[in-house]
Amino acid sequence: MTKVKQQVHLPAGYRMTWGGQFENQQRALKRLMVIVPLSTLGIFVLLFWAFKSMRFALLVLFMAPFTWIGGIAGLALAGLHLSVSAAVGFIAVAGISVQNGVIMVEQFLEGVRDGKPLAEAVREGAVTRLRPILMTALMAGLGLLPAALSHGIGSETQRPFAVVIVGGIVSATVFTLLLLPLLFPLVCRSGPVGKDADDQDLR
Repeated sequence: MTKVKQQVHLPAGYRMTWGGQFENQQRALKRLMVIVPLSTLGIFVLLFWAFKSMRFALLVLFMAPFTWIGGIAGLALAGLHLSVSAAVGFIAVAGISVQNGVIMVEQFLEGVRDGKPLAEAVREGAVTRLRPILMTALMAGLGLLPAALSHGIGSETQRPFAVVIVGGIVSATVFTLLLLPLLFPLVCRSGPVGKDADDQDLR
């Protein structure tokens, strides 16, 4: 567009517009600029509702941006650009990351409420939830792997979406399993936690 504006000079009374896929992409990106913040806010509200704690809700939500590492790396390795379908893939994989975070944090809190020391609750919770998190990641990753490797008709739309999800799941799973158990003790007091999720220790 910059080169055309610099080099093409239209006669008086003529104008140029950009349409086709570019126009559709610009329209979709404008919608995503509204949808993504609203989706993030909605996820935070649901997390706060589940945990009755802003700190734990933010902790789980903090894991979602790590999906960008694997997603962007996957796009780079596949030689793809950040498109609308890839952006939708980032939203989908962020949901998977949040789900895994909720599973693990709930297990940590259950151990703490049962009277276990914080370190022991985190260690046992991480081991207990390892298999469910890996099963979720493998199911989504392996299921979309054929689409991520496809080069047939229609792959220009489905391939970026699948590549982002496969790559994002890898990085999200790694950071959820390694980083979340390290960060949880920093936002949870080491004292006993009551049975009620509204206890002062959880706020």
